Amino acid sequence: MKPRVLLLLFLFLGVCRWTGVQGAEALVPASGDVVFGNFRFQSGESLPELKIHYRTFGVPGRDSSGQVTNAIIILHGTTGSGAQFLRPEFSGQLFGAGQLLDSNRYYLILPDGIGHGDSSKPSQGLHAKFPHYGYRDMVEAQYRLLTEGLKVNHLRVVIGTSMGGMHTWLWGELHPDFMDALVPLASLPTQISGRNRVWRRMIIDSIQNDPEWHGGEYTRQPQGLKVAAEVLYFMGSNPLQRWKQASTLKEADEQLDKSVTDSYQKMDANDVLYALRASEDYDPGPRLEAIQAPLLALNFADDLINPPELGILEKETHRVPHGKSIIYPLTDQTRGHGTHTIAAVWKDDFAAFLGQIGR
Repeated sequence: MKPRVLLLLFLFLGVCRWTGVQGAEALVPASGDVVFGNFRFQSGESLPELKIHYRTFGVPGRDSSGQVTNAIIILHGTTGSGAQFLRPEFSGQLFGAGQLLDSNRYYLILPDGIGHGDSSKPSQGLHAKFPHYGYRDMVEAQYRLLTEGLKVNHLRVVIGTSMGGMHTWLWGELHPDFMDALVPLASLPTQISGRNRVWRRMIIDSIQNDPEWHGGEYTRQPQGLKVAAEVLYFMGSNPLQRWKQASTLKEADEQLDKSVTDSYQKMDANDVLYALRASEDYDPGPRLEAIQAPLLALNFADDLINPPELGILEKETHRVPHGKSIIYPLTDQTRGHGTHTIAAVWKDDFAAFLGQIGR
């Protein structure tokens, strides 16, 4: 069944000023949903309707053969959504007039992945009966959103942060001719293992082993979700910034308590559980040589999730025919894993890369 585009929502002609970015202005994105009938997952399960929500800036441009020439997809991280790229430290640095991803020039597509944001997810009614999805399912839904829903037949660049970075590696292998370039941030092209698997298992176990979970049919969020929020808080930043923000025991407790309380009120245990389990099918390592597009991988020395001492990024990127990697040192600007969304840290190297591929 062909997908039906339900509608475009919230398209405004006015402009808004990004808070904290002096002089940076951008149009409010167009938003919409595409629904796929009888979507089949790698697990063999299916959904009668899978909804993928998206936001876009700009309009697609086509050459004389009808190929889209200016589309860029930007992929978010675990438990996030495309809305995270509307933050001033990302969009305010990249989307404005004359900037690297000028929305007057490029067609920018910010989807919500399966199980995230306003796309179909367990908390919308199926709970633990929601099909078990993996990263390959998420990439397939992104591909169908582009080709069937938005009628985009080519991408200029695939950009992804964290989980979206891992999706970017998979995009290069699964659809090697579909894009001109790949930019994965804060990710590694290898199976989830070591400490990266351990903290994910900690979250999974804290939810599934909580008596209040009731097999996914809880009437209130289980307390195990607070453990998940604590682990995410711990893994997401760097020790230097945490100490600067909370240099006493009292301050550290207050900041942790506030973060966990805020997260507990916003998150859903089944959604988090599914999002963490989705990484279990991720393993681009065996086919890295199949990636044909130029690739720039950007990681950060203070990233607890992808620590540089593993040496994985440099070693594996060398297997990509046109691959290059950069690991940024700890500075006052970096924020650990979350530096992927602070474009000021890495946009100069991104600009140089775009120049090399013919921006």
